[in-house]
Amino acid sequence: MLSSFRLALSLLMVSTSVFSVTVLNGQEKKEKQYIGSIEVVDDSFNELIAKDEKIEVITTGFQWSEGPVWIKAKGHLLFSDVPQNKIHKWDPQDGHSVFMDPSGFEGDNGEKESGTNGLMVDADGRLIACDHGNRRVYRLEDDGSKTTLAELYEGKRFNSPNDLVINSKGDIYFTDPPYGLRDKTKRELDFNGVFRLSVDGTVTLLTRELERPNGIALSPDEKTLYVAQSHRPAPVFMSYAIKEDGTTDNEGKLLYNSLKFAEAGDPGMPDGMCVDVQGNLWATGPGGVLIISPAGKLLGRILLGKSTANCTFGDDGTTLYITSSDRICRVKTKVKGLGW
Repeated sequence: MLSSFRLALSLLMVSTSVFSVTVLNGQEKKEKQYIGSIEVVDDSFNELIAKDEKIEVITTGFQWSEGPVWIKAKGHLLFSDVPQNKIHKWDPQDGHSVFMDPSGFEGDNGEKESGTNGLMVDADGRLIACDHGNRRVYRLEDDGSKTTLAELYEGKRFNSPNDLVINSKGDIYFTDPPYGLRDKTKRELDFNGVFRLSVDGTVTLLTRELERPNGIALSPDEKTLYVAQSHRPAPVFMSYAIKEDGTTDNEGKLLYNSLKFAEAGDPGMPDGMCVDVQGNLWATGPGGVLIISPAGKLLGRILLGKSTANCTFGDDGTTLYITSSDRICRVKTKVKGLGW
């Protein structure tokens, strides 16, 4: 799979330093910050994002930003700061504010990472969250209460549910690595699994073959499940064929191996991801965001200079929002994200 890198057709670099542009907003001056670079590996990438597009930093000051989700009904972004145990909101008009504090464990002696991680919205517009601190998946109700959707598999507590994706039927697919646990002796499962939570509440183990399953996404036709592995020996993106009953085979197929970038010192590991309407995977990994075709071909990268955790499409579907370490970034795309 690494041959696609060596066969790169072109490389386009935009300034790798942060710089500011002063713009007028009524009487108020705001400083826009742009960072990073865009790497074109295949000419088709130019149809997905303009070659002169800039990467904008929209807010900063977080410990480890994760789980971005665009709330269409409200027109704003929500995202987790996992170690700080908060969910934040960013609004195009009002900027940053705290949406929920705490987002996960309520108390003083929580897990290593007490907050939420991956966030999604169900068909009714309710927030669904992977809760590291309480080792569960929960739903946020309209009255602000939290309903636990899943916390056990065969009577044993999960490790720390990390990321999730919801299909058109309402089934939730999620990953369960051990990253959130402070005390590994508290582990009740002796593996790190990928699970499906069906609408009837049944939890099914899909695979336990990955050492560190992390980000997760579905293809547009919902026939393929993508899972990223944040694991230095094998920083890979896997694909799993989904059967008619919604389950998968235990063994997946290698979609793309990002080891070359990791060995070159590019920051980060495979993590969260999203899919566009053409079926391309926009996957965080070494260097920033890797754009991978459904056939496993690397098309390009959005390089951010820091470890990058996750991304999602927002606005009208043609803005990619990216959680990159202590900051939130965005970049305009030519293609729409899935669901728009």
